[in-house]
Amino acid sequence: MTHYGLLCPPTTGHLNPMLALGCELKQRGHQVTLFNILDTAAKAKAVEINFWPLGRKEFPLGTLGNFYDHLGTLRGLAAFQTTLNFRQQVWATVFLQEAPAAIQAAGVEALLVDHVIVAGGAIAERLSLPFVSLCSALLMQPDDSVPPFFAGWPYDPAPWTRLRNRFGHALLVQYWRMVHQPVNEYRQMWRSPLYLNPSDALSPLAQISHQPAEFEYPRQYLAPYFHFTGPFHSTVSRETVSFPFEKLTSQPLIYASMGTLRNRSHRVFEQIAAACVGLDAQLVIALGKGLAPEALGALPGDPIVVGYAPQLELLQRATLAITHAGLNTALESLQAGVPMVALPVTDDQPGVAARIEWTGAGEVVPKSRLTTARLRTAVQQVLTCETYKQNAVRLRQATAQAGGVTRAADIVERAIATGKPVLTQDFSKPKPEPCAPLFNSLPSC
Repeated sequence: MTHYGLLCPPTTGHLNPMLALGCELKQRGHQVTLFNILDTAAKAKAVEINFWPLGRKEFPLGTLGNFYDHLGTLRGLAAFQTTLNFRQQVWATVFLQEAPAAIQAAGVEALLVDHVIVAGGAIAERLSLPFVSLCSALLMQPDDSVPPFFAGWPYDPAPWTRLRNRFGHALLVQYWRMVHQPVNEYRQMWRSPLYLNPSDALSPLAQISHQPAEFEYPRQYLAPYFHFTGPFHSTVSRETVSFPFEKLTSQPLIYASMGTLRNRSHRVFEQIAAACVGLDAQLVIALGKGLAPEALGALPGDPIVVGYAPQLELLQRATLAITHAGLNTALESLQAGVPMVALPVTDDQPGVAARIEWTGAGEVVPKSRLTTARLRTAVQQVLTCETYKQNAVRLRQATAQAGGVTRAADIVERAIATGKPVLTQDFSKPKPEPCAPLFNSLPSC
């Protein structure tokens, strides 16, 4: 059996899929250890995965909470810049300085590296360890045929859009190089070639995305060992969350969540509640970090408001999800066949929202144009037009056929056991059952 080390950002959207894959490997008899800051220890302990603390002095317990409190007050480019600055600090202080020695001391034999942890590939190369890249957000690899991940631009194969996309990717690469300068400084010290673009830091054995292929734009350039396996979501890798299920009625359920990070805006939750007043539906709002239910006071329509919710269980009951378009929540909604109304804020959320709209599985209301009236119109449209549900169900079928965490673990095991690239063509997902074309039934209601 193999001892796997896990390297990923300390945030929920990256930890959950990484720990789900770690749990699958652990159940297969492998040893698994998460290397991260102290604030992630509880999550590892909850799923009985080994934990090795890094950056105890620089990032004491409570660091993430303070960071989230600040981040929750920011929007757009400022929020994006703050997130990247924090990641740069973690990479330079924790992963590059401490992780190599810790990984060696723990006896790790292979690494699973989140694709935004650019230092992970450098560390694996430095220690001569095989590694597999896990993409838990939209792909960052430059490709002129699709918009960059941070843009909410719609997919369009027209020639002029390739110029627009090329410009966006060029900006991204320049920014990427600036933010990841600490990694290149270490690589220079280690006499390794410098990383010039996001693809350079990814595994040469296997790259795994927890998107289904059907939720990604048609890309021209992907590595021959790139795999779309669908989401890794599982209650096994989640902490238990209490919820007043007895308060749910027989009405259709609308589940609303703006994620766990950028959700400090009272106004957004008030607009969500007001937009759902008078509908034949029951609204549940999950606030995440930063806001307490009592801080909101009475909301229009008297929805159920909780700090945290058992999201996977509620989505199984939901008719509609109102979401910030974080990739994890979007995929969890589609895994349950639930259409969405997306209110993207920052990071890759505009890109995720654009894909929700492109697949016909929901509508988008940009934060810059958010009003109660616009949101209510979008909610009513998705609730009443059956085509949104049909497209969400088709994506649910595609997700089920993609293989999920089981197929991802199979790919990881083969890559590490053979030390050779696991080619997509040689490791295809099971042939899907015939179904109607996914994107030919856009809403006409």
